[in-house]
Amino acid sequence: MRKKVDERIRTLIENGVRNRHRSMFVIIGDKSRDQIVNLHYMLSKAVVRSRPTVLWCYKDKLELSSHKQKRKKQVKKYMQRGLLDPEKVEPFELFVETGGVSYCLYRDSERILGNTFGMCILQDFEALTPNLLARTIETVEGGGLIVLLIRTLSSLKSLCAMVMDVHDRFRTESHSQATPRFNERFILSLASCESCIVMDDELNILPISSHMKNITAVPVQEDSEGLSEGERELRNLKEQLNDDFPVGPLIRKCCTLDQGKAVITFLDAILDKTLRSTVALLAARGRGKSAALGLAIAGAVAAGYSNIFVTAPSPENLKTLFAFVCKGFDMLEYKEHLHYDIVKSNNPEFKKATVRINIYKQHRQTIQYILPHEHEKLSQVELLVVDEAAAIPLPVVKSLLGPYLVFLASTVNGYEGTGRSLSLKLLQQLEEQSQKSKNTDSALSGRLFKKIELSESIRYASGDTIERWLNALLCLDVTNAIPSIRRLPQPGDCDLYYVNRDTLFSYHKDSELFLQRMMALYVASHYKNSPNDLQLMADAPAHHLFVLLGPVDESENHLPDILCVVQVCLEGQISQESAKRALMEGRQPFGDQIPWKFSQQFADDVFPSLSGARIVRIATHPSAMRLGYGSAAVELLTRYFEGQLTQLSEVDREDALETPEVNVTEAAEEASLLEENMRPRTDLPPLLVPLRERRPERLHYLGVSFGLTLDLFRFWRKHKFAPFFIGNAPNSVTGEYTCMVLKALKNDDVEAAGSDEWGFYGPYYQEYKRRLVELLGSTYRRMNYKLAMSVFDPKINFVEQDPASSASSEFLNFMKFFLEPHEMKRLEAYSNSLIDYPLVRFELMISEEICYIK
Repeated sequence: MRKKVDERIRTLIENGVRNRHRSMFVIIGDKSRDQIVNLHYMLSKAVVRSRPTVLWCYKDKLELSSHKQKRKKQVKKYMQRGLLDPEKVEPFELFVETGGVSYCLYRDSERILGNTFGMCILQDFEALTPNLLARTIETVEGGGLIVLLIRTLSSLKSLCAMVMDVHDRFRTESHSQATPRFNERFILSLASCESCIVMDDELNILPISSHMKNITAVPVQEDSEGLSEGERELRNLKEQLNDDFPVGPLIRKCCTLDQGKAVITFLDAILDKTLRSTVALLAARGRGKSAALGLAIAGAVAAGYSNIFVTAPSPENLKTLFAFVCKGFDMLEYKEHLHYDIVKSNNPEFKKATVRINIYKQHRQTIQYILPHEHEKLSQVELLVVDEAAAIPLPVVKSLLGPYLVFLASTVNGYEGTGRSLSLKLLQQLEEQSQKSKNTDSALSGRLFKKIELSESIRYASGDTIERWLNALLCLDVTNAIPSIRRLPQPGDCDLYYVNRDTLFSYHKDSELFLQRMMALYVASHYKNSPNDLQLMADAPAHHLFVLLGPVDESENHLPDILCVVQVCLEGQISQESAKRALMEGRQPFGDQIPWKFSQQFADDVFPSLSGARIVRIATHPSAMRLGYGSAAVELLTRYFEGQLTQLSEVDREDALETPEVNVTEAAEEASLLEENMRPRTDLPPLLVPLRERRPERLHYLGVSFGLTLDLFRFWRKHKFAPFFIGNAPNSVTGEYTCMVLKALKNDDVEAAGSDEWGFYGPYYQEYKRRLVELLGSTYRRMNYKLAMSVFDPKINFVEQDPASSASSEFLNFMKFFLEPHEMKRLEAYSNSLIDYPLVRFELMISEEICYIK
C-alpha cells in the first residue's frame, strides 16, 4: 500500500537545495533503510543535475553487503526467512547498483577527509562519537542530506540511556557505571535544529520535531543571478583584477570572497619578494585553505620563483593542493607535458601521491615535496609551503623557518583539535617577534608576519543551520565568544565550586551558556582539544568538574565570571590481584594513568590500591593568566581533598557521597514514540555546589600528567608536586616529554615512611632522582639544562661568607665517605688546578650524583 509522503519532508529538502543549506533526517525503526531510497529520490528531483553521491558509514557490518554477489545471496536468504519485503528489495537494489555509493567503516573515517558528497548515511548509533559526527557531516555539500538510522525504540528516552561503545574506554575497576549525558543533550538539541526532522521508518514526523509545523517553502529566486552580498563582492573583485597578471587569472578559480582575499595576500607577499616573511592561513575544515595555497604556488611559478618546497605530514595531505596548482597552471595557460610534468611517488605508503612538479616554460623551476624533518634540504629554497602545520611537531616547524618566504596553513577551531598547538605557541611567538623584531632565536628573529583567517565555507552557503547546530552541540566555535571579565578579584577572595554534570548537560538555556563558556576556556588555554573531550566530560564516571569564581553577588541576575576550570579524574582503588596480573602481563588497562604508570615504574603492586585524583586540565581565562588564579584553584582543591574545607561528621561521609540518579529528560511514561514529547527537566539540582557543602572523596594523593616545559614544571613544583615519570621520547605533536608528578595528601590511612615534605612518596622520589641522573647522558641528553636542574632540585648550600679554600676542604672531607684514597688524591689535585678534567671525569660524575641526589 502506497502512502503519501508528508509535504514538510519534501519542503525541507527543496528549501535546502535552494539555499545551499544542508538538511538532516533521523529515522527510527528497523525498516529505516528502505526510506533512504525515497529521500535520495526527492533530493535528486530537487537538485536537477547529476545524481547526488552517497557516503554510507557503518560500524562493522552492513545489513546488505556492498558486494553484488554477496548481496544477492543475502537477499535470497532474507526473503526465504520472510525478513525482507520483495517489493522493497528491488528499489534498494537499483539504488545501490546505479553507483555513486561509497562505503566507509567508522574506524577508517579519516580517509574521507577532503571529499564531498550529496548525502551521508550514518548507521549504528551506538558507535558514534562527537569526532565521527563532525568528520562525516562536514563532507556533505550545500543542499545535501545527513541521514541518521536508528533501530526500533520504545521511546526516545531509551535512546538517552543507550550504552555507547566508547563507554568501555571510560570504565575503570572502581568506576564502572557510565552515564550517557551526551546522548540526552544530543537528542534534546535536535528539537532546536531548524533543519532537522526526527521521524519513524514510515516517515511519520515525531513530536520532537514540532518546530517543523510551520515550515514554508522558500520562494524561487526571481533574480537570474541569485547572488549573495559576498558573491557579488567576489565577482566585482574578479572584474577589478581581471587584467592583472598573475592575480587576475588565478582569482577566477576562487569560490568565496575570503578565499579570494587570501590568494591576493599570498601573491602580494610573493611579488614583494621579501625574505624572512611568514604568512599564516588559519580556518576550520572545508574553507579552501589547500586550494588557496595551490593557486598561490602557481602564481609563484609565474612570478619566477625557481625552488619551491612543500611539506605536510604525508603527501596524501597535499592531494587538493597539487590539484589546484595544476588548475592554476591551466588558468595561466601552462600545458601539461609541454610546459610541466607531474612526478608521482613510487613509495607504496604514499599511494602514488604527487611529490614533484617540474616546470620548464620560462626556465627550469621545481615544486618539490619534502618530509617535515628534512629541513637540511632547504638551503636553496625561495618559497616554503607548510600545509596542515598543526599536525607537525612544533620544534620541527620552527626548524623549517629560515631566510625565505614561508606560507603556513592549518586547521584550527575544528574537530581535529591539533590546530591549537600552532595558534597558541608558534603564531603567538611569530607575532611577538614581528612586533619587537628582536629575539635570541636566529631562525625566528625579525620575521615579517601576516595572519589570514577564512570563515566562509566552500561546500555550503553561509548561515547553514546544520553548521550552527553542530558548532553549538560540540562547542566547536566557542573561541569567538569568550566572555570578557567584569572585574578581577584577588585570588585569595575566590572560591572553588563543584559543577553538577547532570545540570550542566541538561540543555537548559543557562547551563548551556555556562558549558559554552567553560569550553571556551578549554580551547583558549590548551592546544589539545577535540569534540570527544566533551563526551568524556559528560559521561566518564570518574571525571569531575570544578570552577573558580570570584565573590558571587546573589542579587545579580547573571552567570558569574569563570576565572578557572579544573577537570579531575578519580583513580586508584585497584585490587592487588589486578595490579599483580597487569605487572606480570606487562599491560596497562584504560584509565587509571597514575596508578598503572607508578606501578610499572617501581614494580609496586600496593600503590594502585590507594585512591587518588589526576588533575586532567586547568584552564584559566585568557584575561586572567599568570595572576595567581591557577595556583589558587590547586591550593583550594588540595585543601578540599584533605578535608580542610568541610565540617561534616565522619559518620555520614558515605551517605553524603551518594548522589541520586537524575534523569535529565521528562517524557510521558506510557506515551508511544509518536506521542512522546521530549523536553529538559525543570527540577534539576543546583549547577554549582560550594565545596564546603559537599563531602570530599577520601584520597591519598593528587597527580598530574603534562607536557614537560620549564614554566609548567615550576608551577607544579611550587605546589609540592614531585616527578615520578618522564617519557623516553618527545610527544609527536608538541615535541615535549610527557611528565607525571605526584603529591601525597595528608591522610591518616597512610603512614609517611620518608621526609615530611614528600610524605609516603619520599623514598620513591629519591630512587627516581637516582635513576634520572643515570639517564641524563643518554635518554634525556637533548633536555634543556635549566629544565634538568629544575627536575633534580639539588639541595646545595653555597656559603658566601666562607673563603673558597674552606668550602673546598669541607667538600673534600665529605667526599671521603664515597671515594677511594687514590681517587681522593686525584680530586684534590684537580681542585688545586694541578691536573686536567679528563683525569677526574669519573670522580666528578660520582660527586655530581651525590650533590644532586643526597
